[in-house]
Amino acid sequence: MCDADPLAPPAVARALEEYRGLLREHGPTWGEPTNGFVRQIETSAFLLNEHDFWITGLQQLLARFPDASAEEIDARVPELDAAEVVRDALAGRALDNLAVLRLTADGASLKSVARTLLDGRDLRTTLLIDSSRSTPATVRIDGADHEIPPGGARLVPITSGSGVTADGTPVALGALVQRAPAGRLRLRAGFPCRWTVVDADGQGWYPDGAPERIDANRAPYFHGDDVVLDVPAEPLTVRVTRGMEYGTAERTLTPAAGAETLVDLAPARLYDAAAKGWFGGDMHVHMNWTGDTVGTPAQAAAVQQGEDLHVLNLVAGNVAGDRVYDREALEHWAGDDLPWSDATHIARLGVEYRNDLLGHLYAFGVDAPPGRYHTGFIGAPDWPPNGDGYRELRERGALMGYSHPFHLPANDDDPPAALLTSGRNCSAREIVADAALGLVDSLDVVNHSSIQATAVVYRRLLGAGNALAATAGTDAMLSFQRRGNQSSPPGWGRVYARVDGPLTAASFAEAVRRGRTFATTGPWLELEVDGHGPGDVLDLAPGDRVTVTARTVGPEVLTVQLRTADGVIAEGPPGEITAELTVERPTYLVAVASGPPHPRSMNHAGAFAHTSPVHLNVDGRPVAREADLRWCLDYLDGLEEMIRRAARLDGPAQLADHLDLLDRARGVYRSRLAEG
Repeated sequence: MCDADPLAPPAVARALEEYRGLLREHGPTWGEPTNGFVRQIETSAFLLNEHDFWITGLQQLLARFPDASAEEIDARVPELDAAEVVRDALAGRALDNLAVLRLTADGASLKSVARTLLDGRDLRTTLLIDSSRSTPATVRIDGADHEIPPGGARLVPITSGSGVTADGTPVALGALVQRAPAGRLRLRAGFPCRWTVVDADGQGWYPDGAPERIDANRAPYFHGDDVVLDVPAEPLTVRVTRGMEYGTAERTLTPAAGAETLVDLAPARLYDAAAKGWFGGDMHVHMNWTGDTVGTPAQAAAVQQGEDLHVLNLVAGNVAGDRVYDREALEHWAGDDLPWSDATHIARLGVEYRNDLLGHLYAFGVDAPPGRYHTGFIGAPDWPPNGDGYRELRERGALMGYSHPFHLPANDDDPPAALLTSGRNCSAREIVADAALGLVDSLDVVNHSSIQATAVVYRRLLGAGNALAATAGTDAMLSFQRRGNQSSPPGWGRVYARVDGPLTAASFAEAVRRGRTFATTGPWLELEVDGHGPGDVLDLAPGDRVTVTARTVGPEVLTVQLRTADGVIAEGPPGEITAELTVERPTYLVAVASGPPHPRSMNHAGAFAHTSPVHLNVDGRPVAREADLRWCLDYLDGLEEMIRRAARLDGPAQLADHLDLLDRARGVYRSRLAEG
């Protein structure tokens, strides 16, 4: 068995070896049944983010089927050719991991970005064959023929020593590499950190055996302390940080050839959440979920310590078929802290419960594996409703919330139809019903999809009287080395929860359930209302006044807002902002911090933080804003229409179960309207 992990018990080790076999046999899809997401996985290593795949792929399909409906286009996404999508998305560019062989009527030419190699080492890369010919072509690589149709494209793994011919003519690969003498770095911070080592061309350098991960900002990185790696004896830049509570330290140097150079470098702390009783968690991380490498418990431990991530929820979940990745790890460790956990770092195995039409949900703190992990895959019905599946997870002690909820931007005054777009795109469509029925605890306001749209929906749900905590789940995947946000380090988005007493899985989950949280891409954000914080309830009389203060820490913050159910009551620059509010009717107060794109943030829309609410009850009544209640009722009507139109169901009884859930949620919202 290769790449043995000392933290993996036998059943987990066997599963990891099985995953390695799937990767060798099938590439990054691991042999999953083909759907749109699996097709996108084939392109992950070559596109800057998953949106490039969807934009380019949909453009190709619309050009081929201009009269097709949105549902028909969505159904045809698996027909896309990954190589053709990569070719069109890159529009002629070669990458550091992708050389381009162009076949034209005049011959063949190679375009590449030269990679620096140390003496005696070979390059493994990928060749994109791109033909503009009107006739078929044959490219022979290491003895195997690849037939390229007119105007076609292929992705083929090669090495710097491969033999390549196009129509019998040799193709020189010398431009793929440039050689350099080797030096050696020893990197030491005194505690585990995230390191980036790049040369003058931006090429990353890694310790032997480390995954060659690149984050959403295209920065190479790895984790550890007192780490040794071979590097070129040429000018290098070394950067070190440790998650969002730290800044970044940097040094430039030229290592000596044939010698070891020590770099003592440590990042400075920006804030210390644990010292204030707050602990940050990432509720949605995959150790394995297909990909171009295999994630291991040892890697998860290194990442959690290197990011100083207090709580790590590693979720077992399926992709497109029945296989549930990391199920074996869940079955072994369910209910227990993972072996590297300590007083300020808790890691658990959890669940991603998945239905692509109704939404995906994280479950944290389960004490046993569930009987059901997903619905609606490989032709199975979209049944039972998500809410029914959650009951079993609740019985197993789970804290639960919707993950990566919405994908397209939305405004505060947009109708619900703006969120109920067609297609099985994993949007959290059932959240409006499940929140009313108290089936979920939180919403991942910070996520890798649209934070802005999710925040809009979150505030609608709060205004309609739903008690939901703001949480964060990155959907980071240790089994991907290049996948934008999802190959970024876990914890780039965090939910901070104010915990009573020592940090445990139970105390953290209880703090989230009580709404004592804020979600952030990096900024520290405090909310105080007359000495109370998020999750607290103030019982007031009409005309009472409260003082509201928000405080931020972090260089990426530009603007801070204080908001009630009716909108913004104060706005100002970072640091501290205070407002007085006269309360006439039930409402809530939240704080929101935002800023432009920043190196500390893996969210390209910009820096962001959002608190859970302080609840302002009046005469014993909680908030139930009419506009938000009617918005939720309109949303449920739209969701019913979508389920009737798009759900895969076996007979009227299954439809009736969905309609019953929606009707019960409508009853909750209508009763709140009547009481208001």
